[in-house]
Amino acid sequence: MPLQLDLGHAILRELVLSDAPSLALHANDRLIWGQLRDMFPHPYREDDAAEFIERIQMQNQPTAFDLAVDDQVVGVIGLTVQTDINRLSAEIGYWLGAAHWGKGIATAAVRALTTWGMDQLGFVRIFATPFVHNVASCRVLEKAGYVREGLMRKGGSRTVRFSIRSYMPM
Repeated sequence: MPLQLDLGHAILRELVLSDAPSLALHANDRLIWGQLRDMFPHPYREDDAAEFIERIQMQNQPTAFDLAVDDQVVGVIGLTVQTDINRLSAEIGYWLGAAHWGKGIATAAVRALTTWGMDQLGFVRIFATPFVHNVASCRVLEKAGYVREGLMRKGGSRTVRFSIRSYMPM
């Protein structure tokens, strides 16, 4: 059964190819691009959106989802599963179209995906590394229950490390 979580102001759901136009519309914003990893293209075209959606759909267990408002994709949130001895950890990442900032959507999405990742995928640690100057994203993580671990220096850009943990009984 496809994942779909009601966040109140938005829906967190699995990506479908018909989402490509609205995904590209909201992703093609320098304000968004400037806060994300180098692999995020700018300009962001419909072909980029379709390629991203197809890549996610090929996963056995999708780990990236759209944030939809009125059936239009306005953002994306996902988990990057770690490997080897870190296999019970994942990095959470997200972006939300500027027109939807300040409405609690990102915080609700981070809370929901964190709970789902721990409950359904068995992660014991989920972390994020936003840029230090992205105060709003840092605040989203804090409101979602994440704890700041520290400032990461000299890694190409200054980022902050936040994490949330679920403790397993011994």
